[in-house]
Amino acid sequence: MPHSPFGTLCSLLVSSLLAAPPATAADRPALAPDDLTAAFAAAGFRQSADGRWIRCQEDPPTMSYVPGRAEIGDLNGDGRPEVWITESSLFCYGNTGSAFVLLTREGSAWRALLDEVGMPLQRDAHHDGWPDIEVGGPGFGQFPVYRWNGHDYERTH
Repeated sequence: MPHSPFGTLCSLLVSSLLAAPPATAADRPALAPDDLTAAFAAAGFRQSADGRWIRCQEDPPTMSYVPGRAEIGDLNGDGRPEVWITESSLFCYGNTGSAFVLLTREGSAWRALLDEVGMPLQRDAHHDGWPDIEVGGPGFGQFPVYRWNGHDYERTH
């Protein structure tokens, strides 16, 4: 019996998932708690009494709400961490359901490079070490792509 394209695709997907070890905390740069607090503040978040980071003001909170969370990584390979901060809410962000802020450290402060509603996708093209970033969302239209110009991300389309 011939193999179906769907079966082949599923086999490749499963084997790639099994072959790639998951990223661990040891694989990612760490930030001191004060640095993480400063990054959230630079992204426009405030910390609630219960410790959650909040930017979207749902009243009352809905089931779709997920408070701010940070992912730390070295996006451009310079050895210094960048921070992706995301938050999810259908109330605040519509059908896309999420927003993100990409921050980089400049001296002792954090600077937002991108602050968008949507889901970021890093593209292969690199400019001065920085990847292009596509901001996805619902639908099949053309999504905006941001390219590093040496100092900032600017929209290319």
